[in-house]
Amino acid sequence: MIKDLLAARLREYAPANALEQEHALAEIMQHYVLASLARAGFFSHAAFHGGTCLRILHGMNRFSEDLDFVLKAPDASFDWEPLLARIRRDCADEGIRVDAQGRAAQETAVRKVFVKTDSVGQILSLELPYVRNRPRTVRIKLEVDTNPPAGATLDTRYLTFPVTAAVTCMDLASGFGSKCHALLCRDYTKGRDWYDFIWYASRRVTPNLVLLSRALDQQGPWAGQRITVTRSWLLDALRVRIAAIDWPATADDVARFLMSRDQPGLAAWSSALFLQQLEALDAAMREQG
Repeated sequence: MIKDLLAARLREYAPANALEQEHALAEIMQHYVLASLARAGFFSHAAFHGGTCLRILHGMNRFSEDLDFVLKAPDASFDWEPLLARIRRDCADEGIRVDAQGRAAQETAVRKVFVKTDSVGQILSLELPYVRNRPRTVRIKLEVDTNPPAGATLDTRYLTFPVTAAVTCMDLASGFGSKCHALLCRDYTKGRDWYDFIWYASRRVTPNLVLLSRALDQQGPWAGQRITVTRSWLLDALRVRIAAIDWPATADDVARFLMSRDQPGLAAWSSALFLQQLEALDAAMREQG
């Protein structure tokens, strides 16, 4: 029975407050969307990446909002609608009502659509540990780059909820390369990016510099300059970025995506912390040549 399945899944999160409960409900829905995409064959020509990928497929502690993908080969004709139809149908078969609509602008390389629902929360209304004083819509953005930079290496990981399904994703080195592009080129400071930087660096992952070089050439302040990123170039660029950031504000930006038990660690966020992580990255890159 769907209610029992969802209730058991929610208990695994053990939310400590209403916000954690909302994150858990959203993540449960993310799993259903990913499973539907897998059944539709989406991962034969696309790969999952980004923070939600790290969260769901690699166990990163922070919650994440969006599902980010890249096509394996450029395709200007890509259209989300057949996949949204499949998501609506698969979720309806499980007793979950979703509003999966919206046509992404075809003139842009990055195509965005949204899946919205409060069905999971309604199904679990009597099982939720924290009262919801008003209806809350879970809103998941699906974003695919139809003309991604070349150079990513792909991997296969597996969902086990709500069904077992294979998911193609960027490997960790490529994910880190893509994240470094965001760290250097995003026109605002996003705390989740820097949380992910610590996650990668603490695991001695080294970024895919080929992918990063091509991403920098495609978009951002170095676009068209054909920079070949080296270890020293990347470290210098990140060092400059780290020195310019308001770290207390950046920590505040990521706090709501962490379980309450993990939030005290944000008090340590500072230039010193991130420069130390940069030293760890330097050592890992030297070891790996």
